[in-house]
Amino acid sequence: MATLIPRNKLNECGSRPEIHKYGVYFLFGINEDKAKPIAYVGETDDCFIRLKDHNRKKEFWNYAVAITSKSDIFTKSHVKFLEYISVKTAKETGRYDLENLTSPPKEHISESMEADLLDNFETIKVLLTTLGFPIFDEIRSNTSTAKEVLYCRGKEAIAQGELSDSGFVVFKGSKANAELTKTAGTWIEGIRKKLIDSNIISLQGSTYIFNEDYVFGSPSAAAAAVLGRRANGWTEWKNSEGKSIDEIYRAETLLTDEN
Repeated sequence: MATLIPRNKLNECGSRPEIHKYGVYFLFGINEDKAKPIAYVGETDDCFIRLKDHNRKKEFWNYAVAITSKSDIFTKSHVKFLEYISVKTAKETGRYDLENLTSPPKEHISESMEADLLDNFETIKVLLTTLGFPIFDEIRSNTSTAKEVLYCRGKEAIAQGELSDSGFVVFKGSKANAELTKTAGTWIEGIRKKLIDSNIISLQGSTYIFNEDYVFGSPSAAAAAVLGRRANGWTEWKNSEGKSIDEIYRAETLLTDEN
């Protein structure tokens, strides 16, 4: 089971028996100076005691999620394996900057236990995404086709991306204009600075290159970061046929209404 714990409600949660168990836990927070949110993954034999310790020693987090077994089947080996696979997968997806300084080793367990725990992990992925922490979700859709790819062009900028459940994904290798316009404004300047400071983009020649897939909160934020100016992403991002997101959306709406 998953227990969502706001940091300011931690003491009140101490009366809940489910967080005084073996479990794997996640701390989530936001770094205003970085482009990605922050997370920490850990395991313990008593989630509440460990979270109380992190409340004293770690500043970054606002929410914790404790994953425990309703039927008390988790042992130290169970939660150590879940910690291992959680850290490994979070690093692979790259949605969050991990506060974990090292990667835990893989626990030696039987094949049958590993299969059961991998099934548990799939449930954890769904639970965390449902709670608003998609730490394990792939940034780029594995089922996207060339027809669904969207393009944003301007001056030297040539970017590719796609709409996602989390916002808008700009693909690795996309090029962004190096210079911001005089009317870009502090919002766009802030976006660009975070991307540079987090090494999401780096200057190569006369353009910035995206070093990895990156999720923006909206098509407009993605277009503004690519073009270096204020932009309406619903008209700037277009498919291979030259239709904007707005045109594609309207066409789909009309077809739905007709049916």
